[in-house]
Amino acid sequence: SKQAHLMELLKKEVRAMLIAAKAGLTPEQLEEQYMAMVCKPLPLRDLGFQTTLELVTQMPEVVQIYSKNGTLILKAIADDSTKGIAQLVANQKVKTRKASKKIATKANLTFPTKNSKNPQSFQTVSAGTPVLPAAVKAELQDLLSSSPLLLADLGKAFFRRFGRAFQYRQYGFLSMFEVLRSMADSIVVEQTKAGSLLVLRKFLARTIEQEEVPQEEEEESQAAPAPEVPPLEPICETENFSQTAHLIDSEPVQTQAVDLGDHLKQANYVCSVRDETSECHLPFIPLQHQGLGEFPLTPEIPPDAVQDRRLCSLPLLKRRCLVGVVVEFVVSPSQFYVRICSTEASNKLRDLMFEMRHVYSHKVASDKYIMPESSVRPGQLCCVMVSKWWYRVIIHRVISEQEVEVFCADYGRLQIVHKSLLRFLKWHYLKLPAQAIPCSLAWVKPVEGRWSNAAILLFKQLCRFKELVGLVDEYVDGVLYLFLCDTSTKQDVYFHSVLRDMGYADVCGENIPSQEFEELNPSALYVQPSEKQGNAEVVEPDLCLQQESRDADNETATLKLDGAEM
Repeated sequence: SKQAHLMELLKKEVRAMLIAAKAGLTPEQLEEQYMAMVCKPLPLRDLGFQTTLELVTQMPEVVQIYSKNGTLILKAIADDSTKGIAQLVANQKVKTRKASKKIATKANLTFPTKNSKNPQSFQTVSAGTPVLPAAVKAELQDLLSSSPLLLADLGKAFFRRFGRAFQYRQYGFLSMFEVLRSMADSIVVEQTKAGSLLVLRKFLARTIEQEEVPQEEEEESQAAPAPEVPPLEPICETENFSQTAHLIDSEPVQTQAVDLGDHLKQANYVCSVRDETSECHLPFIPLQHQGLGEFPLTPEIPPDAVQDRRLCSLPLLKRRCLVGVVVEFVVSPSQFYVRICSTEASNKLRDLMFEMRHVYSHKVASDKYIMPESSVRPGQLCCVMVSKWWYRVIIHRVISEQEVEVFCADYGRLQIVHKSLLRFLKWHYLKLPAQAIPCSLAWVKPVEGRWSNAAILLFKQLCRFKELVGLVDEYVDGVLYLFLCDTSTKQDVYFHSVLRDMGYADVCGENIPSQEFEELNPSALYVQPSEKQGNAEVVEPDLCLQQESRDADNETATLKLDGAEM
């Protein structure tokens, strides 16, 4: 019956989730995990149950229930096909993890040959350090950018700023100190009488520079009154930007007669009350008094706005090379996106997100880059705000008068957003290559023609919040086929072997073109291959001449990308 079929499918999914959780899950955590992975709640009512606990009690061959400190814990009961996987999870390291070194120098994997009966004939690799998502790293750094913070106050401060608790365990960390060790390149922990003090390295560097000011300069600064520091605002790149800023929230301070023919002969001159040294040049002339109201003002596109350009991809990885990766988005084992794990690449993406947030979150700058309706079209490179952060995206399709679907070039996901959140991308933000790499798991194919929900769920669990080792096999139609290995356990876990052992995949010894990517590959549609860039540079347009020479510029300007260090 339909209900029996649903129950059998659910048993496989529950077993897969519980096997991946070494310490087990509470019923509430199981509900959350299922919702996160399958994007719908447990089908309790469809099966005639009121609670999750009632459901799992009807799975005695799948779930073991026991109590720990008064809390019910659910653990998986492995069957013949999953005993090996359960043993690997049981052997997973639970103590402190050593920081991962450069994979290319530390590891030496043996590339599997097509004649190999065991495709997982790799040597041991040491990696697997938990990794915070780039957006979470940026949030922590943003939190510390204004001033240092005591570790004891971090949780409350994070909740006040971002409206949610900082749950580091969901990213694979066992303690907050592990999180801080993973961010040692940007956060310093200093011991004080009040406790551990978290200091952003950039903030610490500024403090040291201030302490090293020559004594003569210090005496001069004491003799003269210190000028008031203006509020932090984005650097104005054009005169129009600066002038517009003076028109916002300011009062008229002077009037002067001007010759307007038959129209109003007096105009208000305004300047910013926050800057006493600024000059007043702009006349504020109400249009309704001039007879000019019938001429609608069309927003002028900023000269440094990207209109007819594309991001380019990262340079191709060499065959058989090893690389640290984080899986950012999963559709199936045949369609997912990874991001390269290297200090240089991570820092560049983090700095880009910080700068975009700083610029576009300022109202004057944000309004300047608003996109007119004529520019909201498929293929347009722009940026969008999601949860207070700005991302580089390409418009994939216009859904309605209010919404569009966009492709995030640095994280690989398609997402529906409101048109009002779109902004032109500044030319400066073209330089960093698109960080998301379209991938497919090498040498595997689904046993049933298409990947089952249980197989996709298991693959997501294997990839979740971990730095993995990828072994490059080849590129097919712009898609990277690679083997994935989790080295955070005593025995390395090879994803193609796990899927085979669970009965979800066949290891075929060759790469079958991804059916999902054949149907839709946004990277191939919107991201320019790196080899087409040659040795040309990304040249920002001349702010004065760009409007006059746009046609010529479209034909002659080319892009250059410095390959990310692997």
